[in-house]
Amino acid sequence: MFDPKKLEQVAKQIHDAMPQPVKELGTDMESRVRQAIQGQLTKLDVVSREEFDVQTQVLLRTRQKLTELEAKLAEMEKKLNQDTDA
Repeated sequence: MFDPKKLEQVAKQIHDAMPQPVKELGTDMESRVRQAIQGQLTKLDVVSREEFDVQTQVLLRTRQKLTELEAKLAEMEKKLNQDTDA
C-alpha cells in the first residue's frame, strides 16, 4: 500500500536531523520512528499510487465502453423510429 522506499527516506531524514547523542541511539530510535509513521499512515484512508493508477485505467475503459454503448443505443433508437414512421 505504501512505498517502503519513501517511508525509509522519511525515517532517514528524521534520523539525520537529530543531534549526535540522539543519533547514537540509532537502531532503536529509527525503528520506533518508522513504526510510529507506519502506524499513522495505516490509519489514513488512502490508496497507493499504483492502486489509483489502476482504478483510473478501469474508469477510462468503462467510460469508453459507456460512450460506445450510448452511441449504439442512439443508433438503434433512430432505426426503430425510422421503422415506425414508415
